[in-house]
Amino acid sequence: MARRSRSALPKYVTAARDRYKKVRLRFRKGLFSTYLKSPFPSDEFDQEYQAALRNERAARGEIGKSRIKAGSIAALVASYYQAPEFRGTAKSTQQTYRGICEHIRKDHGDKPVSGLTRKHVKAIIGKMSDRPKAANNYLRMLRILIRHAIDIEMIHRDPTYKIKGYSKKSDGLHTWTEEEIAAYESRHPIGTKARLAMALMLYTGQRRGDAVKLGPQHVSGKRIAVRQEKTGTP
Repeated sequence: MARRSRSALPKYVTAARDRYKKVRLRFRKGLFSTYLKSPFPSDEFDQEYQAALRNERAARGEIGKSRIKAGSIAALVASYYQAPEFRGTAKSTQQTYRGICEHIRKDHGDKPVSGLTRKHVKAIIGKMSDRPKAANNYLRMLRILIRHAIDIEMIHRDPTYKIKGYSKKSDGLHTWTEEEIAAYESRHPIGTKARLAMALMLYTGQRRGDAVKLGPQHVSGKRIAVRQEKTGTP
């Protein structure tokens, strides 16, 4: 059990301010470092503390039950999953980030974060030249992970700094003209799913992820009330 004194934190635990100036409790033992999110003292804190002593995460959702090598990219990914920068994002964003993070973990999980250099990052992105969009997403996720690594002192410089991804050469998505909208409405009259889908997208201005969830439950009188998934904005 962790000590219950309110005046003394357990061994390896210190109070520190993150880059948002918020005081958080950080466990650090050797190269292993993580934030403990439960209040001290509490039973929940004790569970997290004991898990940290085992170099594991107590929180739900960590992939794999085996021990993670301290200071590795796999340990960084696991730490990031418990950070407010990740947990405070929308579920859809978390799903996207997890997908890329697991690719990074699979490709380089056993490598030490402290050994990552600009040369390594440029080589990783360079090998993805046949998939420029995926390469840019990979680089963006690496930047996010490195910022977190700096925050928890797993590394002290950013090897992704000012590394450029692949340029995006695209004319973008075509915006429908009034004539094209009229032709679509003529082909799909009111009452069809196709017409309903277009009307929701065109006249509510919602993101696709929000528009597909709209239903009668969101209608109140002559208004549609919805809370956006990505931003939480009503």
